[in-house]
Amino acid sequence: MKCKILHETKGRMRVRFCMKRMTLKQADIAEYALSAAAGVTRVQVFDRTCDAVIAYSCDRAEIIRTLAQFSFTDEKNAALVPEKTGRELNRYYEDKLAGIVLKRFVNKLIIPQPIRRIIAVFKAMKYIWRGIKCLLEGKLEVAVLDATAIGVSLLRGDFDTAGSVMFLLNVGDILDEWTHRKSIDDLARTMSLGVEQVWTKTADGQELLMPVSEVRKGDTVIVRTGSMIPLDGKVISGDAMVNQASMTGESVPVHKSEGAYVYAGTVVEDGECTIVVENTAGGGRYDRIVKMIEESEKLKSAAEDKASHLADKLVPWSLGGTLLTWLLTRNVTKALSILMVDFSCALKLAMPISVLSAMRDCSRAGITVKGGRFLEAVAEADTIVFDKTGTLTHSSPRVSQVITFGGRDEAEMLRLAACLEEHYPHSIANAVVAAAAERGLEHEEFHSKVEYVVAHGISSMVEGERVLIGSHHFIIEDEGCTPPDERIFRHLPKEYSHLYLAIGGEVAAVICIEDPLREEAADVVRKLHECGISRVIMMTGDNERTAKAVAGKVGVDEYRAEVLPEDKAAFIRAEHAAGRKVVMIGDGVNDSPALSEADAGIAISTGAAIAREIADITISADDLYALVELKQLSNALMSRIGWNFRTIIGFNGGLIALGVLGVLPPATSALLHNASTLAIGLRSMTELKTGQTNGQS
Repeated sequence: MKCKILHETKGRMRVRFCMKRMTLKQADIAEYALSAAAGVTRVQVFDRTCDAVIAYSCDRAEIIRTLAQFSFTDEKNAALVPEKTGRELNRYYEDKLAGIVLKRFVNKLIIPQPIRRIIAVFKAMKYIWRGIKCLLEGKLEVAVLDATAIGVSLLRGDFDTAGSVMFLLNVGDILDEWTHRKSIDDLARTMSLGVEQVWTKTADGQELLMPVSEVRKGDTVIVRTGSMIPLDGKVISGDAMVNQASMTGESVPVHKSEGAYVYAGTVVEDGECTIVVENTAGGGRYDRIVKMIEESEKLKSAAEDKASHLADKLVPWSLGGTLLTWLLTRNVTKALSILMVDFSCALKLAMPISVLSAMRDCSRAGITVKGGRFLEAVAEADTIVFDKTGTLTHSSPRVSQVITFGGRDEAEMLRLAACLEEHYPHSIANAVVAAAAERGLEHEEFHSKVEYVVAHGISSMVEGERVLIGSHHFIIEDEGCTPPDERIFRHLPKEYSHLYLAIGGEVAAVICIEDPLREEAADVVRKLHECGISRVIMMTGDNERTAKAVAGKVGVDEYRAEVLPEDKAAFIRAEHAAGRKVVMIGDGVNDSPALSEADAGIAISTGAAIAREIADITISADDLYALVELKQLSNALMSRIGWNFRTIIGFNGGLIALGVLGVLPPATSALLHNASTLAIGLRSMTELKTGQTNGQS
C-alpha cells in the first residue's frame, strides 16, 4: 500500500494512506492487520483523514516493509477483523451529536424568530408530557422539574432559555444512550471472541482438533469441562452443567442432556457433551447477546445511579425553594432563578461521560471492562488475590524433564500424558502437549472417555487399565496410588511444579513443569501497594515449598498453598464478612468460583473460556502492568466523579444563591448553568490520567 509519512519520532510514526476516501471497514482492516504485525505495539486509524498512528518497538525498516506489503483486499487481513469493532457505533453517535449542535446554530442564524418560537413550543410538548406523566404516576422526579422549567420559560416568553434547556437535555440523553450502547457493544464483542479450535468426532469415532471456521452444519463436536461451546447445536450424548448467563441471563448453571439445545458462547462448568452443530460461525450470536443485555442495569456504576437518584431527590427542594422564594419576596424573577438551575442536566450528563472515558482508556490499554460498576469496585478494593499459575507466572509453562519409574519409557509416558491433557484448557496441560509436539511424539486417541476432576486431574482407561494424571494430592492422597518409593519423591527437583502420572494404581512418571515467574510480577505488586491496595495475596494449588519460593520472590503479603477452588471462593467470602473489598485475578477453570465471588473478577485473556466468561474484566496476557493501569484508571475515574459532584453542587448552588439575592437574573443563571454543564461534560471526555491531578484537587 502506498503511504506518506507525515510525522515520526522514535518508536512512533504517523502515515497517510494515498487514497481519496477510507471506509469504516477499511479502517478496521488497517487497524487490526497492522496491530497484528510483529513489533507493533499500538495502532490508531482515522478514516476521515486516511491517517494511521503506529507505535512500534522494532526497527523502522520493518514498519516500512509492513506498510508496503499491506493490502485492503488481502483476505488474511480482512479475516483478522471481528464481527463488530465498535467503530460504526461510535461514528453514529459522533455524527448525531455533531448534527444536533450544528442544527441548533444554523437554526438560530437562518430561521426567523417567530418560526423558532413555534418550533420551541412544539419540541417542548415532549418534555411537558413527560412531567405530567410522572406526576400522574405519583412521582416527583427530574422530568417534573424539566417540564416546569421549560413550561414557565415559555409562559414568560423566554424562548431562548427554554430552547437551551431542551438542547442540553437532548445532548445528555444522547450521551447517556451512547455510554449504555458502548458498554453493551464492548461486552458483546468480548463474549463473541475466544474460540478458535474445537474437538470434532469423525465417522469412525476418532476425535480431531480443527479450526471452528471449518466446522459445518451437521458436524459433531465435543465440549468438556471449562470449555466454551463454540456453535449452536443439539446435545446427542453426554451430560453437562452449562453456564449460559451470557445468553439467557440465568445465574445458575443449567443441566443439559440428550435432546437439549445449547448456545454458542455458553460454557461447560462440569461434565461433557457431544453436540450436532445447527448454526455455523457468524450465525448472529452477537445480535442475540446484544438483545439479551440491552436493558441490563448491570452496566451502570453505583456512581451513575447515585447521580440519577440525587438529581431526583433534589427536585422537591428545587420546587420548594422556588415556591418559598416567591412567597417571601413576591418576586417572580428571583423565584425563577432557582428553577433555571436544576442540577439534573450536569449530574446526568457528566457521570455517564466519565464512565465512557474510563472504559475507552481501558480499551486502549488492552483492558476489557464489562461495566462501570466494576471500575468502581477496583477503585474501592483494598485486597487483591492472585492465582499463581498463568497469572504471576507466565501463561506458557514448559516441561523441564520427565522422571519415569519401573523402567517405563520417557517418551511413551510423555505421549500418554499429552494424549490426556490435550482435551482440557489449562496452561500446564498446554505445556505437556507442546513438549510432546516438540519431540515429534504423535498421540492419536487410544483411550476411552476422559473425565476431568476440577483442580485435581484427569482420569481415563487405556488398554483396560485406569490412567490418572494430576497433582500429588489427587494421585497419592485421593486416589491412593502406590509410589515406587516414597524416598524418591523427596529428591524431586524442588524448583519445579510436579505433575504425577499413574497407571493401574501405580505412579509411572512425574513430569517436572518449569513455571517461570513473570519478570514484572514483583514490580506490579509494589505498584499496586502504592495505588492503595493494602493486601496482596497469592493462592495456588501447588505445594507449600513452591508457593513459599514464589511468594518470596514476588513480595506478596500472604500466600496460601494447596488450595482447592472452593477454598479460594471461601476465602473471598470471609474477606467480605470482614468488610473488605476484594479483586480476584486468575486464568484457569479452578479460578472461576473465586472470580464469580469477588467484587471484581479479572481474567487473563489467554486463560480458560469459563474464566473469561465469568470474569468482569479481562486484561491482556502480555504483561501484568495492565493491572496497575486498571487500578490507576479506576482511581482516576472516582476522583473525577467526586470532582464533578463537588463542582456541580457548588457552582449551581452559588448560582441559586446569587439569583435569590437578585444579583443574577434568570436568563443569566440559565446561561451560566448551561455553560458549566457543557464545560464539565467536555472535561469529563478528556483522558482520565491526564486530568487526574485536577480531579483530585
